[in-house]
Amino acid sequence: MWGVRSRSRIGWFGVGGPLRTVPGYASVMPHCILDEPDFASSPAERVVWEKLTAQLPDDVVLLHGQRLTDDRSDVEIDVLVLWPGRGALVLEVKGGVVGIDDGRWYTGSAHARHPLRRSPLEQAMIGKNTLYKYLRDRLSVVFTPVVHAAVLPYTFLPDDWDVPDAPRDRLFDGRDLDVLGERIAALLTEAFDPDLDSPFIPIDPTIRTLRRTHAAMENVPLFARQIEDTADSLAIEQERLLRVLRHHPRAQISGGAGTGKTHLALMKARSLVLEGKKVALMCYSRGLGRYLQLAVAQWPHEERPAYTGLFHDLAFTWGAEEGADDDSDFWEVRLPTELKRRADDRPRRELFDAIVIDEGQDFSSLWWEAVQSCLRNQVEGTLYAFTDEQQRLFPREGDAPISLSPFQLDENLRNSVQIAEVLSHLSTEASIVRNDHAFDVEWVECGESDSVDAADDAVERLMDEGWVPGDIALLTTGRRHPEHKNSVDAHGHADYWEQFFAQEDVFYGHVLGFKGLERPAVVLCVNGIRDQDRAPKMLYTGISRATTKLVVVGDMEEIAAIRDATVKS
Repeated sequence: MWGVRSRSRIGWFGVGGPLRTVPGYASVMPHCILDEPDFASSPAERVVWEKLTAQLPDDVVLLHGQRLTDDRSDVEIDVLVLWPGRGALVLEVKGGVVGIDDGRWYTGSAHARHPLRRSPLEQAMIGKNTLYKYLRDRLSVVFTPVVHAAVLPYTFLPDDWDVPDAPRDRLFDGRDLDVLGERIAALLTEAFDPDLDSPFIPIDPTIRTLRRTHAAMENVPLFARQIEDTADSLAIEQERLLRVLRHHPRAQISGGAGTGKTHLALMKARSLVLEGKKVALMCYSRGLGRYLQLAVAQWPHEERPAYTGLFHDLAFTWGAEEGADDDSDFWEVRLPTELKRRADDRPRRELFDAIVIDEGQDFSSLWWEAVQSCLRNQVEGTLYAFTDEQQRLFPREGDAPISLSPFQLDENLRNSVQIAEVLSHLSTEASIVRNDHAFDVEWVECGESDSVDAADDAVERLMDEGWVPGDIALLTTGRRHPEHKNSVDAHGHADYWEQFFAQEDVFYGHVLGFKGLERPAVVLCVNGIRDQDRAPKMLYTGISRATTKLVVVGDMEEIAAIRDATVKS
């Protein structure tokens, strides 16, 4: 059914152990994502997992600890059951003795009770709703029906159990463990509606999407930890800058590529939350927005901003209607205007004390007006903007409403010496390079019409040299690469960016959408630049995305002319 693939801790694997079978099913075990689930903190989940792997048939897929993070929620599903032909089941597992007294759920005995913020079934329901929306936004067809239930392996519910918001058929107690597979089958069968649900929905796209999410949640903390743990003096100076600015309610921090603006934006948002403020952390680009969400998801709940994500998506969370991707006026004018109107109409308690904007040069004057409207105090509310005028790639004009002169970052921490040297010829600001030497930059001469094929050849050559596909990005300056277009058309923007953070394969993107992101090896395909006035900034941005290895493919005479135009200006 599926080939065996293993990357990091994720893949398709069977689970060992004694084999029991649900009557009527084959004596084989289900497929499991994650070869070695971590049950160290929950022996109850281990008990449930072992029962399921022993009882469910081989076409069922099990996932443990599935994390889902977006701009509105961050949930972890204890156990997810994907059963082809039947549906999906979200299971919340609650260890210890669980009970309810006067409508309030608790764990423990009568002498040492610990109240639960939510009932196990409510937690499962939240997970179910989040899962459905998550998949709906990423897949053309969602695996249905999706139902929820809770397992209480160390609890025995009374025979006369009758709780309005916790029906017995959705609660599995200790006596149900040996027939857990049967109970799940019955629950899914009852929920299946032949008029709404299809038994033939392919399961592979669902697994691929969730598998990528697993990988993304594992990889992003590594990126963040690498930055946070660095002993480089730049990081120390950055933190000092934030401390110096801590008494300024508004500030603009400007710096070239590789100076750590996104790291600073995250640090500032977190510190504002720790001060007790309600914070929004926003940007414009989808890829950067997803990175911010994944990074914030690693923090304790009490240290996370109230909102993290795209500027435009905030309007949707407040009830604005969706618009077409190709409707420029909707995104540039109508939706920001709608966000401002909705912010002005909302109760002040629902607005923010502080807002942090990354890649602020992407924002127009109208967008900044909307941002200010989202503050409880539009005049004195805290506002921090992180910008790089050399990466102002969109035809928008606007300045952050901050009177204080910008604070400049001038040390490049990210790029190798060789890449930084190329950047210096395209930049109007001098920078101090703090990284090491790596590989010489490669220049591949070809005509514009042959540039995509030449870029593909460069990618193949990098892999032949030993580069891991997941460390390579191919970025275009003109038309999208066919692989880029096919991926978005087939799976949507959300899954497309999940692929980037999962680092499964070569990533195909466009310079405009890759700001704030990086990969060790980048093949920059200069296959045309629509706005020649912004050509130097386009090249500057594309080149700066590579940390270690850079290959530039295109018409070298044209590239030299762009460089010379930058020097003269």
